[in-house]
Amino acid sequence: MMTTGILITVVAMLLFPPLATLTATAASSLSHPSHHILDVQEILHTTTSSHVPQTQLFDHEISESDDSKRWKLNLVHRDKLSEHHGDHRRRVEARLKRDVKRVAFLNSRIGNGSYTAGGGGGGRFEVEDFGSEVVSGMQQGSGEYFVRIGVGSPAQSQYMVVDSGSDVVWVQCLPCKQCYQQSDPLFDPANSASFTAVSCGSAVCEHAETAVGCRGHGGGRWCGYEVSYGDGSYTKGTLALETLTFGNTFIQKVAIGCGHRNQGLFIGAAGLLGIGGGSMSLVSQLGGASDGAFSYCLVSRGTGSPGSLEFGRESLPTDSAVWVPLLRNSRVPTFYYVGLSGLGVGGVQVSIPEPIFQLSDMGHGGVVMDTGTAVTRLPTAAYTTFRDAFISQTTNLPRAPPVSMFDTCYDLNGFVTVQVPTVSFYFTGGPVLTLPARNYLIPVNDVGTFCFAFAPTSSGLSIIGNIQQEGIQISFDSTNGRMGFGPNVC
Repeated sequence: MMTTGILITVVAMLLFPPLATLTATAASSLSHPSHHILDVQEILHTTTSSHVPQTQLFDHEISESDDSKRWKLNLVHRDKLSEHHGDHRRRVEARLKRDVKRVAFLNSRIGNGSYTAGGGGGGRFEVEDFGSEVVSGMQQGSGEYFVRIGVGSPAQSQYMVVDSGSDVVWVQCLPCKQCYQQSDPLFDPANSASFTAVSCGSAVCEHAETAVGCRGHGGGRWCGYEVSYGDGSYTKGTLALETLTFGNTFIQKVAIGCGHRNQGLFIGAAGLLGIGGGSMSLVSQLGGASDGAFSYCLVSRGTGSPGSLEFGRESLPTDSAVWVPLLRNSRVPTFYYVGLSGLGVGGVQVSIPEPIFQLSDMGHGGVVMDTGTAVTRLPTAAYTTFRDAFISQTTNLPRAPPVSMFDTCYDLNGFVTVQVPTVSFYFTGGPVLTLPARNYLIPVNDVGTFCFAFAPTSSGLSIIGNIQQEGIQISFDSTNGRMGFGPNVC
């Protein structure tokens, strides 16, 4: 089998919805649509028909590969696997609870600003490259989107959480001194011909942020890693080089964490596939093989087809995409920042001072694109102005009581469709992204309560969440420092 696939070796890099509802134009002087039609009945129908049996997903979500310059994984949202699939209200409640913790985790990353590493082989290492919200499971833990990949040689199939806010590739391993429940059999490195534990004197051990020094004795000393969390959860084990399989593409010598002792809210998935901007992420390790390029399309809730995650420059759109500059925060190189100049409602930009979204020279504030956060967060002052503009243009719709973090909700029970004002992101330099209606008015139960899917934050950090990203192709070109929207939808 290994002789027929495409081989990619990675080592040295460690040293160092309909289409009509989506509008994105690069000229701010052009007019933008003022209203969209929200199909209430169609969306409510999807809240009761989105579950897919896990056995079908295991067969269906196998990775695909087109050629040596582009390879693709199917993405599935955790709601497809939820144990509460028959109760949309409970799914939403669980999602919002996860979201609160996720946002707190992201803010703590920036607030702490640096890693704390213990010296020698016995020191404690604290790092926020993982979070309990991203290394989590399909039933009770966290993590919003999953892919299925092969680990080892021969490949052992595993479900992995995909996270753009993390830099680590990590999987539970045998022998397991303490492991949480996962859906697939635990990865056994003893059955993998390509598994190589990282030695203490290697450059990988020296430069990996998660390393905690040497373990073992004599010639059997290897590089350990440990990640701990604010809630007492942790994972620890061995740093290793291993082969990952995407369809018929074999990526050799990827640095991964092989976790032998794990505790906390890590339920269901085997581990994490970090695609952040740091040196340990899969994107960075791929180096020239992907040329720093990847794209994803997060499938809209309730649709039967999977989303996609593609690596390689061939995955980038050749035309019609709207590109915006990526910004770097030296305090947290993991995160993908974009320049946001304002927000629009009904085709008109709302009066919000642009500095409220700016990333400061000290690494505070700014706007992050994140796959692990569901609901877009905005600084309170910006959110209040934005929300009030939306309310002023929806006075014809009956209101409903607030739900959890959502303070602006509507009772659309009995409506087939409703006309709603558009919502737009105005990016620095002119590009404008106008969202589909279902990306900002979402159902929170099965009886017609829809809420405005944004929330305020007392932090200066703004986060564009996955609800607002759904159904839109998002592309990252790290080599050229840019991120693209469209032109494809999913």
